Amino acid sequence: MDSHLHTPMYFFLSNLSFVDICYISSTVPKMLSNFLQEKQTISFVGCIVQYFIFATMALSESCLMTAMAYDRYAAICNPLLYSSVMSPTLCTRMVMGSYTAGLIGSLSQICALLQLHFCGPNIIRHFFCDMPQLLNLSCTDTFFAQVLLAILTMLYGLSNALAIMISYGYIVLSIMKITSAKGRSKSFNTCASHLTAVSLFYSSAIFVYLSSSSGGSPSFDRFASVFYTMAIPMLNPLIYSLRNKEIKDAIKRLQKKAICCQGYR
Repeated sequence: MDSHLHTPMYFFLSNLSFVDICYISSTVPKMLSNFLQEKQTISFVGCIVQYFIFATMALSESCLMTAMAYDRYAAICNPLLYSSVMSPTLCTRMVMGSYTAGLIGSLSQICALLQLHFCGPNIIRHFFCDMPQLLNLSCTDTFFAQVLLAILTMLYGLSNALAIMISYGYIVLSIMKITSAKGRSKSFNTCASHLTAVSLFYSSAIFVYLSSSSGGSPSFDRFASVFYTMAIPMLNPLIYSLRNKEIKDAIKRLQKKAICCQGYR
């Protein structure tokens, strides 16, 4: 709605918001309905669809975080070439690539999951269908699915985290070369929101899945998953709005425009 925000950074942010809405919507409605029902069940197809949407969006978000880190790298390390480097075509390709990567990763997990047999009791001790809990219910060998999950964790988690750290390594070096303290502060502030969101996303995800793989308490795993699947998507809009002067200014402009329109009527 505000033309001042039609830039690559906010294009990525809008897609991040869309991803957060989708993957929080795949788990929360069913969880809330279970609070109101005595019989808490989910069909096998419903379980597969829920995990497919959740995994697609979570993996896509990981890739989007990397794209946003590259955007910040281009803005700070090559400010004069930023407009030509981060062209609309490149931004669109990076976003579509993130969605495609998330889709491929989740489809491969679903294909491995569909090869398993579930003999019962099919009791998911969790508030949504997550891969570690589903593998525990299988009465067949889950070695291939576990190896695939480990490979995808390395491919999407560690590689994206490494790419982000490399980008921020160059960013820090570029910022340290700025002579004025005001210039350094302004540059750091442009990265603060993204760095906060990345830290929360990866730290919570690593914490949850390391806890699950090490045989931690199921109740503690559920509590940690609530933070990972619901708190992070709810915090992202606050992180990017409360710490962002451009969004605050855009809201003020929209408020003034609304007041002017009401006065005109």
